[in-house]
Parts: sequence; C-alpha cells; structure tokens
Amino acid sequence: MQFLALLAALLVASPAAAASYDAPKRKSGLWEMKMSGGQMKGMHAIQQCVDEKTDDLMKKDMPENQKMRCSKNEMRKEADKIVSESVCKVENSTAKTRAVFTGRFDSAYKADIKTTYEPPVAGMKEASSMIEAKWLGPCKAGQKPGDIVMPGMPHINMDELRKGATKNQ
Repeated sequence: MQFLALLAALLVASPAAAASYDAPKRKSGLWEMKMSGGQMKGMHAIQQCVDEKTDDLMKKDMPENQKMRCSKNEMRKEADKIVSESVCKVENSTAKTRAVFTGRFDSAYKADIKTTYEPPVAGMKEASSMIEAKWLGPCKAGQKPGDIVMPGMPHINMDELRKGATKNQ
C-alpha cells in the first residue's frame, strides 16, 4: 500500500500542481513513464492513459485533506525548466520536495525529484528519483483516461482513486 501511495504522489507530481504557474498539459494519449531511484530500483515502465481532463484533475482537484497537509505547493518556470517545490506533512514528518522538469510535454519529458524528511520516515532522511516519460500514441482499445498499467499490479485508475479519496474525507 505504501508503494501505491508513493506511486500516486509521483504521478501527481509529474505534471505537478501550482497556483503561481500554469503548467503545460501533457499530450492526450498513452504515456510511458520509467521511474528510477530509491525504492523503485528494477521497476518496470508504467503506462498511463491521459487526456486534458484527467491531467487537470490531477493538477487542480487535489482532495481538500491533501491541500491542508501542504503548506507550500509552488511551480515556476526557470529558463527552459519547470521547477516545483512543496512542503507537506507525511505521517509525522515534514517532506520538502523539489522537482525539476525538462523536455516537451507533447512528446517526452524528464523529472528529477528530491525529497527530504524531517524527522526521517521509516529511517529514510531523503529520497530521490528520476522519471523519464514519453508519449507512445493513442490510448489502447478499452483504456480510459486515468488508467495506469503496471506489470504485476492490479488495474489502477487515478481519476477513480482521486474521487474515492474525496468521498472518504
């Protein structure tokens, strides 16, 4: 379950939210994301079907309980990069995250994500990960926006997961 929470956080961060900068939207269709670093060593590529509506849901409709747990959630453009910074409560710790995005959101992008935890969470003081994403084409038959496909894992739909979190508040 912790893995799914981490995955959800990273996927939400990938085209991350912010009030100060209107982040670019990913091109609608099937995206492949390869994540590396920390607990994700040896992890297979993840595929996610997105459209403009699901990208907006992930970026702007964060459940109220999550908004309240973050004292900072900012994004800005720095030259050819997009920088996202957040300070959020995670369990009994404060997580400070900085993500730097490069590339084009219509074909491929990379994210370098670094988080520090004070006090450490489960003995972990810091974590870093890299996401490399590329657009593969239209979503596959039977897929709907928000669907995530991971080898060896159950079907996940980020839109339904978000709606369920909102209902359980």
